[in-house]
Amino acid sequence: MKSRPTTRCRCDGRIERELRRQGYRAIAGVDEAGRGTLFGPVFAAAVILPPGHGIRGLRDSKELLPASRQELASEIRSNSVAWAVAQASSEEIDRINILQASRLAMKRAVMTLSTSADFLLVDAISVDLEVPQRGLIKGDARVQSIAAASILAKVHRDACMVEWDSVYPQYGLARHKGYGTPEHLEALERFGPTPQHRATFEPVRRLLAPRQLPIGFASAAEVGR
Repeated sequence: MKSRPTTRCRCDGRIERELRRQGYRAIAGVDEAGRGTLFGPVFAAAVILPPGHGIRGLRDSKELLPASRQELASEIRSNSVAWAVAQASSEEIDRINILQASRLAMKRAVMTLSTSADFLLVDAISVDLEVPQRGLIKGDARVQSIAAASILAKVHRDACMVEWDSVYPQYGLARHKGYGTPEHLEALERFGPTPQHRATFEPVRRLLAPRQLPIGFASAAEVGR
């Protein structure tokens, strides 16, 4: 029997090479990290890789072990033409919704690049900039520059969660990075949300109603989602 062809995406530089043949020279991959978490900012990164960058093992950050992500992040920062990481706060997420906050963080990352991008390859969505761009489904599994951006965004966000863990140690942020794990949900039930939790996300929104809000923390009704 003949084996069926696999449908797994291959993360390579084919799309970047096609764009260079069309005359583009500063092609930035753009991706985010932390859209589905209950706590803290959403992060985004933009990375311009040179031809023949020599970085092996680039792939979707979710497929990598933490140690591999850290090693690759160091290589990306050392070998890229330009890279930048930006964020949108939990307050911004509650005010404009997570999709628009992700796009805002991506825009900030692209605008912070030391070399201006002349084309953007974005994971799934578009960026509100007048730069030629292409949104690619599963882009972080198909395009090396997007994979590099996903790695930087993830590494920087994880580091942010470790810092917040020292402020709110009872929530276990260094372990679950703000995702809705049983440990995190139990801590939310016990201690209530912090000002850095996303008020418009369940189960945070559900917990806000019977509790007195922390100082400086907007309710779901106030954020106008």
